[in-house]
Amino acid sequence: MRPSEKPAQQWHAKPADEVLGALESGPHGVDDAEAARRLEAHGPNRLPTGRRRTLLERFLLQFHNMLIYVLLAAAGVTALLGHWLDTAVILGVVVINAVIGVIQEGKAEKALDAIRDMLSPQATVLRGGRRESRPAEELVPGDVVVLQSGDKVPADLRLFKVRDLRVDEAMLTGESVPVEKATDAVAGESDLGERVGMAYSGTLVTYGSAQGVVVETAGATEIGRISRMLEEVESITTPLLRQIETFGRWLALAIVGLAAATFAFAYLARDYPLAEVFLAAVGLAVAAIPEGLPAIMTITLAIGVQRMAQRNAIIRRLPAVETLGSVTVICSDKTGTLTRNEMTVQSVVLADRQIDVSGVGYAPEGGLAENGEPVDPEDIPALAELFRVALLCNDATVKRDGEQWRMEGDPTEGALVTLAMKAGLDPATSHEELPRTDAIPFESEHRFMATLNHDHSGNALILLKGAPERVIEMCAEQQGSDGPMPIDRDYWEARMAEIADAGQRLLALAAKPGRSDQSALQFDDVNDGLVLLGLVGIIDPPRQEAIESVATCQQAGIRVKMITGDHGRTARAIGAALGIGDGERMVTGAEIEELDDEQLRDLVAQTDVFARASPEHKLRLVRALQASGEVVAMTGDGVNDAPALKRADVGVAMGMKGTEVSKEASAMVLADDNFASIARAVEEGRTVYDNLRKALLFLLPTNGGQAGVIVLAVLAGLMLPITPVQILWVNMVTAVTLGLALAFEPTEPGVMRRPPRPPSEPIITRFLLWRIGFVSTLLVIATTGMFLGYLAEGEEALARTLAVNTLVVCQAFYLVSARFVNTPAISSGLLRGNVWVPASIAGILVLQLAFTYAPPMQLLFDTRPLAASHWALMLMAGFLVFVVVELEKWIMMSRSRG
Repeated sequence: MRPSEKPAQQWHAKPADEVLGALESGPHGVDDAEAARRLEAHGPNRLPTGRRRTLLERFLLQFHNMLIYVLLAAAGVTALLGHWLDTAVILGVVVINAVIGVIQEGKAEKALDAIRDMLSPQATVLRGGRRESRPAEELVPGDVVVLQSGDKVPADLRLFKVRDLRVDEAMLTGESVPVEKATDAVAGESDLGERVGMAYSGTLVTYGSAQGVVVETAGATEIGRISRMLEEVESITTPLLRQIETFGRWLALAIVGLAAATFAFAYLARDYPLAEVFLAAVGLAVAAIPEGLPAIMTITLAIGVQRMAQRNAIIRRLPAVETLGSVTVICSDKTGTLTRNEMTVQSVVLADRQIDVSGVGYAPEGGLAENGEPVDPEDIPALAELFRVALLCNDATVKRDGEQWRMEGDPTEGALVTLAMKAGLDPATSHEELPRTDAIPFESEHRFMATLNHDHSGNALILLKGAPERVIEMCAEQQGSDGPMPIDRDYWEARMAEIADAGQRLLALAAKPGRSDQSALQFDDVNDGLVLLGLVGIIDPPRQEAIESVATCQQAGIRVKMITGDHGRTARAIGAALGIGDGERMVTGAEIEELDDEQLRDLVAQTDVFARASPEHKLRLVRALQASGEVVAMTGDGVNDAPALKRADVGVAMGMKGTEVSKEASAMVLADDNFASIARAVEEGRTVYDNLRKALLFLLPTNGGQAGVIVLAVLAGLMLPITPVQILWVNMVTAVTLGLALAFEPTEPGVMRRPPRPPSEPIITRFLLWRIGFVSTLLVIATTGMFLGYLAEGEEALARTLAVNTLVVCQAFYLVSARFVNTPAISSGLLRGNVWVPASIAGILVLQLAFTYAPPMQLLFDTRPLAASHWALMLMAGFLVFVVVELEKWIMMSRSRG
């Protein structure tokens, strides 16, 4: 049985010695012969690949779509008519769409390849006690791996020897800072981020060293499990494509049914010749199929892509543009997206007072205040001493780089350097005045760092910072306003709970005099005599623009949920600061584990803050929301986010700190890793949908009018006012000129003050259906009336030329009205705000003049030249259509207000 098929072992819950025994290994690893046997049994340490569809299979599956079937039918009709150029154009659109689909599917597979590329290619192992470098693929359970700073962990390891090890596990857990590792076993139900005795494949060692025994390889590792989840997750179809498919299916059935009914009526009831009946049925099909729709859809989405790129949202999958506009829930990661990803000290607690610290990030900009009043550290000796310890008992640096401040080192230590600089301390001067002589580096076993510093008079100081529980144990006194005094442990416990409830990480700082002749620092030197100076509360603060964008989204009817791998208290506090949730309710991954799918659907509807979430939890949350009918956008940057990103309606990856895995699994990438860019992208998405709906509202009456003209002619026993080839001309030129202009419509006012459209709402609502039928009727009346008026004079070709041009002129007038779905165009600016509208009307005029007067066009379409009086009549007909449609809008608007 392969490791990936076995039940997951809780290696983190077993003592290291027991794990070594269970794997029949020891501190010196296994020998080469045993390693070879295990490699044969377990297979190489690389992620497995499942069967993939061939390129041909992927290509052919792109045609399995009702809209594509409608287009293929259109191509078949034009081929029957012998119009091979039009057939080639329609088939070209179909093939291009298929190629784009194949490319999109290939990107999903690249996400899996990106995970495989994250695995370490080499590993340092102990084989029979010998230290050697081996390809990571050769690792087997029982091998002992040596880790150093900068290494990628090559397999899942149970650590048994650790020296100040810190591992960046953000790709798996979302934890914002490197995790301190130890050899301790933890409870079996512990979250991934709390398993201090484990190091997982693909994570990065940022500090220290360790040795661990390989417990899982290949697909059985945590990253292998995520890879398997990503492979199994099905990407879902976007709301627009689902609606278009439904619309296309009904449209195809309606066209076939109407054409068949027309054929039967004309042949049986009107005794039309069979050839003429067939021509009428074909003309009806050509008239009803919106050949230009795919082109307008694609171009409208592409324009949305361009606009979003200008606002730091890079679209990787075209339909995601519109899907953003229909999003009802945004599930966001915390670190770097909603927060700055820059640790900042926000509070300092002394024995008799609490100081608030303003400013965010590593820029030393901000100040100190107590109860809203500015504070000068020089007036509070204990505070000045605390700042000095924060700066000197520290290995980080903060430097100005142009307009930006850069931090090098541990983020928590960087926050302390910035704090000291806000208090007016200069790092270079302080280190020169009190140079470091020796240090005890931070290690997870003792949970503190200490330094020995001497001034130039030979006086020694021992400075210490660390976990508050540990430091308070080491202190017998605290620094009061009048000097050292006995420590009040109850006071500090209460302040620690208070700051922790605010979501801040805690550090305690202490100091004591050293011996003037002391040159080395030992553990015995810090076991007694320390004076507690105070506590600092550190947090990764929310972005100001994220706070504003969350409010904007909520105003737009979009719920924002925060799903993070961070601690519950931190998540709750950041959520409250952002306006996400009620500041009280928060659910952890462990609680999610206890719920079935139905219970989770109820929970996710009531909760907006989730902490300690694993990849499975994020995926389940997305599925639960979708099962409740929500359209979900999910943000993420790590490997752990990839399955949920792929499953979401819109997966949003971080461009700056995101892994390639998350980017390949997503539909959109934020160039600036900023939540505010999502809100702006939603606004653009709503604009795109509005413009698509306007395009449909323009195109479908065109097709309806043309089809209505033919149906009316058959019912009345008349010759066709427009021939099939003339219909095809109208379809193509109006779509690529007049219809395309609507793709450039600007964002309507108040677009982010209205709720998202219901996901179940069809793209053609009852109102739009009414408008389409109403306008189609007007076009039928104008076109047929003009045809019959001049047919009486015996000029059949002239009457048809008038009918075609009347139809196009009426559409040009209707275009101006269609720019505004609900409000009258006269009050909204007619031709203002979109230069493409007058340009497209001018373009269609040039095309129709060529259609009417150019000899080759007259030969191809059987047209005749028109007089000025004819154009005057057509303009009058178009103006009447515009006035009637505007009057209908005014009546509808008055009724809705009433």
